[in-house]
Amino acid sequence: MTVVVDKAKCIGCGACVVECPVEALELVDGVAVVDPEKCQDLGHCVKVCPTDALSLPQLPMGAKETPAEKSGAAFDVQEPLPEGIKEYTDKDHTAPKPTSTDVQGDDQGWHGVWVIIEVNRGVVAPVSWELLGEGRKLADTIGCELCGVIIGFEIEDVVPQAFAYGAEKVYLVDHPVLKDYRTEPYTAAMADIANQYRPEIILMGATSMGRDVFPAVATKLQTGLTADCTVLGIDSETKNLQQTRPAFGGNIMATILCRTSRPQMATVRPRVMEMPPKVEGRTGEIIIAPFNHGEDDFRTKVIEFIPAVAGNAFLDKAEIIVSVGLGLGAKRHLAMAQELADVLGATLAGSRGAVEAGWLTHDQQVGQSGVTVRPKVYIAIGISGAIQHLAGMATSDFIIAINNDPEAPIFSVANFGISGDLFQIVPALTEEFKKRLGSGN
Repeated sequence: MTVVVDKAKCIGCGACVVECPVEALELVDGVAVVDPEKCQDLGHCVKVCPTDALSLPQLPMGAKETPAEKSGAAFDVQEPLPEGIKEYTDKDHTAPKPTSTDVQGDDQGWHGVWVIIEVNRGVVAPVSWELLGEGRKLADTIGCELCGVIIGFEIEDVVPQAFAYGAEKVYLVDHPVLKDYRTEPYTAAMADIANQYRPEIILMGATSMGRDVFPAVATKLQTGLTADCTVLGIDSETKNLQQTRPAFGGNIMATILCRTSRPQMATVRPRVMEMPPKVEGRTGEIIIAPFNHGEDDFRTKVIEFIPAVAGNAFLDKAEIIVSVGLGLGAKRHLAMAQELADVLGATLAGSRGAVEAGWLTHDQQVGQSGVTVRPKVYIAIGISGAIQHLAGMATSDFIIAINNDPEAPIFSVANFGISGDLFQIVPALTEEFKKRLGSGN
């Protein structure tokens, strides 16, 4: 007998593959497959499956339940086991495994919610403040403190801002080696203080820095990491962090748990969480964390810093976005959209189709495989509204959609929709905005 897989429920998250101590599972075309020659019906995979797609086989006739079976280990069958097959119990391996109680933060010395406050050459990534707002909810739910972690050089002026956005405690790692971002020293700094102070949860923005350094930190700490989360929550029974992210091109939302290791780590896309209120004058505890490394400990050096050109390189920070899709027809028509963007002081962006057509660069792409944005105004021109695109802009404060198809999905999220010929509508809007905004060009 082997563990049974319900293919209709399996989402291919791979949790069962990682958890199986006898390596009896693998993913084939996104579905878990059991190797009957290896499977010992231990049940560990059943416990970690988030969709209940796995189940243990029924007890055979004449079998009786044993303590080992109750823990998902084996069946005590009155008939002798086949030759070459031994009874496999929990005592036969030492790999970490989930239990009915899971790993509890306070019971194991893990405590607190940390937010890595990203500072790059004196500029704080706004997603850091968004995460302090979300971290406040998580900390309140599990009854622990909310802490900010600031890493860099001469960054003391960021501390009051961290308190203003809700941090109760700030860990400050200030050292000349950390002046410019590099993967190795920042990994060492984060891993060192995490090992010393043992936080239960660590969050960071899914920025270029977060996507680079956080996997290295998770590897160093030998724990799990869920990237590009859009929703965070706490399991009411186990107090585990529920980390939800789009999967399979945005067609489903997968919720991932890190049951057996700490800290629990996740990156969150910018502009997904709401910005918390800033309360000036808040104070808290400051802990100066040591950084016991020198320049010679790291292989990479910063030779020169070349700043990015403002505008499209900071799409996730734009407050007004004019975005185009394949409905624009041709690259030469971009001038029409760019003129509207110039009048409004907006940033030009586009859908995946517009980028793949060569009209725009990848850093201008909005959507599941591009940048998640949350501007005050989002104007969609000739964009039908595929689910992958909607995932990247649906939380914008105000959405204006222009499309000649009245049934286009983009209208389902738009605050104001205009169905008609965009080649007539966009120039008319541009001229009207020029009049009202006093632009004579």
